[in-house]
Amino acid sequence: MSSSTPTPQRVCFQLQVHPERLEEYTRRHAAVWPEMLQAIADAGRRNYSLFLRPDGLLIGYYETDDDAAAQRALAADPRTAAWEAEMAPFFVALDGARPDQGAPQLTEVFHLEDQLAALDAEPGPTPPA
Repeated sequence: MSSSTPTPQRVCFQLQVHPERLEEYTRRHAAVWPEMLQAIADAGRRNYSLFLRPDGLLIGYYETDDDAAAQRALAADPRTAAWEAEMAPFFVALDGARPDQGAPQLTEVFHLEDQLAALDAEPGPTPPA
């Protein structure tokens, strides 16, 4: 990666889906509205995945160059409002927030590529003279 390329931010978040709505939530995400998919991409999010546990724990992950800008873009994009309004009732304890803005983010504590890059950057042993 060149020095002019920003390091992507890796963002992970969690939400809790109501257990009685897991099947419907999964079905809705099998074919997300095309305009919502485009809004996510236009906001600068990529490599976006959702993982759902049988008890309703939802973990999301995406990469972006500027998460604050992506959040603002999605909050202001009229394409996202209808999707977020339809998805909000699926979640436990959002306290009225849209799912995109109300999801608590998790702190990254390990990233393999970062640690490997740090190893590669360390000077190696000096060979004997």
